[in-house]
Amino acid sequence: MDFLKSAVASAIAKGSSLPFSLGDRVDIGDSIWTLHNGTKRDDGSTCSVFTFDINVNKSRLPLARNAVRKSRTLRHPGVIKVLDTIETESNLYIVTERVAPLEWQVKRRSLNEETAKWGLYGISSTLKFINEDASSVHGAVRAASVYTSESGEWKLGGFDILSSMIEDDAIIYTYGSLVPDSHRYTPPEIVKGGWDTIKRHPLSAVDAYGLGILIFEVFNGHFSGGDQAGKTTNIPPSMQQSYKRLCTANPKLRLSPAHFVEQGKKHGGFFQTSLIRLTEDMESLGLKSDAEREEFINELDTLSDDFPEDFFKMKVLPELLKSVEFGGGGPKVLSSTIKIGSKLSADEFNAKLTPVIVRLFGNPDRALRVCLLDNLPMMIDNLPQKVVNDKIFPQMTSGFTDVAPVVREQTVKAVLTVINKLSDRVVNGELLRFLARTANDEQPGIRTNTTICLGKIAKNLSQGTRSKVLIAAFTRAIRDPFQHARVAGLLALSATIDVFTEEDCAGKILPAICPSLLDKEKLIRDQANKTLDLYIQRVRKFGANMADSVLPPEPSKADAPSARIGTSNDKSWAGWAISSFTNKIAAADGEIEPTAATNKAAEVETTRSASVPRPAKSSPSTQLELPKEASLRPAAQPLGRSLSDRPPVVQHEEIDDEGDDVFDAWGAMDDEEQETDPFTAAVASPKTSSPDPTVNKASVTPFDDGGEPDFAGWLAAKNQSKAKKPLPKGLNKSASTNSAPTRNTVPVKPRVVAPAKKIDTKPKEEVDDDDGWGDAWD
Repeated sequence: MDFLKSAVASAIAKGSSLPFSLGDRVDIGDSIWTLHNGTKRDDGSTCSVFTFDINVNKSRLPLARNAVRKSRTLRHPGVIKVLDTIETESNLYIVTERVAPLEWQVKRRSLNEETAKWGLYGISSTLKFINEDASSVHGAVRAASVYTSESGEWKLGGFDILSSMIEDDAIIYTYGSLVPDSHRYTPPEIVKGGWDTIKRHPLSAVDAYGLGILIFEVFNGHFSGGDQAGKTTNIPPSMQQSYKRLCTANPKLRLSPAHFVEQGKKHGGFFQTSLIRLTEDMESLGLKSDAEREEFINELDTLSDDFPEDFFKMKVLPELLKSVEFGGGGPKVLSSTIKIGSKLSADEFNAKLTPVIVRLFGNPDRALRVCLLDNLPMMIDNLPQKVVNDKIFPQMTSGFTDVAPVVREQTVKAVLTVINKLSDRVVNGELLRFLARTANDEQPGIRTNTTICLGKIAKNLSQGTRSKVLIAAFTRAIRDPFQHARVAGLLALSATIDVFTEEDCAGKILPAICPSLLDKEKLIRDQANKTLDLYIQRVRKFGANMADSVLPPEPSKADAPSARIGTSNDKSWAGWAISSFTNKIAAADGEIEPTAATNKAAEVETTRSASVPRPAKSSPSTQLELPKEASLRPAAQPLGRSLSDRPPVVQHEEIDDEGDDVFDAWGAMDDEEQETDPFTAAVASPKTSSPDPTVNKASVTPFDDGGEPDFAGWLAAKNQSKAKKPLPKGLNKSASTNSAPTRNTVPVKPRVVAPAKKIDTKPKEEVDDDDGWGDAWD
């Protein structure tokens, strides 16, 4: 220290600046010192600087130099910690830990009884050390000599006349009266006989009287003179008897600070408080047994919020962190640690707690993991987003697959806490895959909580993921065998109605809700009705604003002749489809010339049912009977278009922004979605059926349809035309590829008519080539 002092003095002599910078001045009342807030230049840490101006207070320079010397040599937890002392030609500096005068709190009367007892216990213990162990007398114990540290602890200062009684030339004998405002605080025996009377009385008598005055100031705010000494106004009843003995006029009857502490520590004494016991047990927390540690934590949890927060932050919290991480403190200590840490600022939290929390999430102890997840809401606001997304959540994911159900359940609940600190990539990728596992968990409570979790984080999902995942999860939940899981699914659908499109509401969600209307549980039936009403109201509102039709306007009657099978004015359930088909027939141009073959087949045609398809293949003899003009006339477009002419069925495919593996984890939305729509299948891949050779078409009894559309006949002709794809008549090639056919080349053979056979018009359910049309129209 002397080497440092000489080095600093040499640097100052050369014009260099001090190793600290002075900040705001702190008012400390009547004192020979001026207190400033300071900052150390080497590391930027905070400190306090007591300065003494030699030129202004030369008469009190011996007091200042005594304080500098005693501050360097006196070491005790209850004494202000001195970092450095510097003496120059014009000033004396004492650099200490950051402190604040206790007088501020005393004058504001802001100290509660528990905190006051805790502080007085510390000062009394320090005076005990000075009197008994150091054989010294402080001589100026009062509120102005006590300071509070950053941890809230009371520290003793004001060592201007601190003297060792083994020294014959102690400064207290000569300069004791130079202490500012000493006449108010001087004991009665010194007022009468001077400071030399200390030698004739117990060594602790002066400091005992000063301790009594300090107690009066703490509980009353001000001490005006010796006539108030010993008065019990506002003094706690348990402390009054011992307090009176501190202030007695006879110095030989005064209670020493050591005996005052002993009186307070007796069973039921005034120093038997939770805060004092906590202070004494704190340093040995790591050495305590499990039972002792349990008792300590239980007492810590009972402490009220009006206890000094700074003490918990600066003293209790570091000890608890060491006990949790290295001393086997367990979840009980961790809960108290997080409770105290929640009172820290964001910067303090990140500096002291965040590194420890990240390491604890990697601890395999399940009890610690559950405790961390339970207390996560208390610390999530102080945790940076990058730390949560990159360090904490990757370690949390092991909880989704843990063998202990309680860990899985707490992990699902913790998703709501951390969701706002996760990136979109993590939410729509990794998180959804884990929630897909817990949605199928063997524990019904975990499945239910997963449904609730998804409903609450719906707004955090991306638009490309949201509807597909939520519909799959909620519709599965309302089929869950667990009653509360079904209720959760219905409630989630009600809460997330705004995230679905009207098409999803009508086509996917409403059909899934309907079975719940007849659930065996009345609770579910009631909720299903409420949810159903919400979706029906939305769908009806949307449908009321839709256009009447998306079909193009139809031609007027004057432009297109009416056909037998229907008109555009038909308002029946199939009116628009038949009208569309009628327009196609009316648009065909030209006439078909009758031939000998067609005349010959007219007799057969009269007996053919309207629903039986007309043969598509023509014989060579039929082609020979056509006149030459028929081959030159433009051919009419056949009614049945080929498969290649039909526009392809457009299949809309949703683009998966997050990857197929996320949706694969959730599976199909519903079992019915995996079945192919029969109507779409019939349009996309129609099947051709060969006519039954055993049927005699000429002998079939004609079916009078009463003017209704010949839909079955058209369908059969359409399927047959697709299978064979004939060219229009007049453009077909003859059997000979080299020359055109002539009339006399091939004689026409007479058609052999088979016996009449009645056709069973009922559909056959076992026919393999059923194209599914009937199912679509039923």
